[in-house]
Amino acid sequence: MTSLSHDRYCDETLAQTDALRAVLTGADLGVTVPSCPDWALRELAEHVGGAHRWVGEMVRTRASEEFPEDEVPGFEGPDSEDPAVLDAWLAEGAAATVAALREAGPDAEVWTWVTERRTAFRARRMTHETAVHRADAALAARVPYEVDAEVAADTIDEWLGIVALAQEEGDPEAAELRGGGRSPHLHATDVPGAEWLIEFGDDRFTWRRAHDKATVALRGTLTDLMLVFNRRLEPTSSRVEVLGDAALLDFWLDRSSFG
Repeated sequence: MTSLSHDRYCDETLAQTDALRAVLTGADLGVTVPSCPDWALRELAEHVGGAHRWVGEMVRTRASEEFPEDEVPGFEGPDSEDPAVLDAWLAEGAAATVAALREAGPDAEVWTWVTERRTAFRARRMTHETAVHRADAALAARVPYEVDAEVAADTIDEWLGIVALAQEEGDPEAAELRGGGRSPHLHATDVPGAEWLIEFGDDRFTWRRAHDKATVALRGTLTDLMLVFNRRLEPTSSRVEVLGDAALLDFWLDRSSFG
């Protein structure tokens, strides 16, 4: 499974937003989000909706540099405390941003915080930003969470690419992910071929889709692997299995948690 099409990312951003809205409906918006303890559930929703609007504004204006958040219309969230108004605000922001992404296509030049300055990066990032924060909302609302296999796998692919780029650009935490011939392995038990081997070399880490011996292996459903990889599920959870050097898995999760 490789990266998805631009249209699929646009579709998924809408679908993930709709699923997030469903979690929020009837939930206590004042409850603390366990995986983002500085936020209540309403603040998490406002963060997601604000991110949508920020990206949408940059895509619409073809911004060549980072766009100031305080210049994004509606960025801070709705004025009303009414949950229905929040719901409508989320829906409207996602729809407008996806419309801008569709109109631009995948290859329009726009500012990003990586070397790939294309709308394709923004569409992919919005899909996974929304999907992972939907997991945060599900944890807070104590409801089940599941994500499509292709989306879950691409979330892992995308983040590996971002961490690798951060290492190349000298991020101090990512820089430590090297040396010693160590290797974490992710193995989905429910999706054939959904496996990742991360290998620490002398200067950097590399990764590939492979089933091979490793220093530590993390096994579980693809959704749960994605949640552990994004630090939304503890590797000590009974839902996953860690075989080998658990400290190395913890080391990876700690050093790749920036962003």
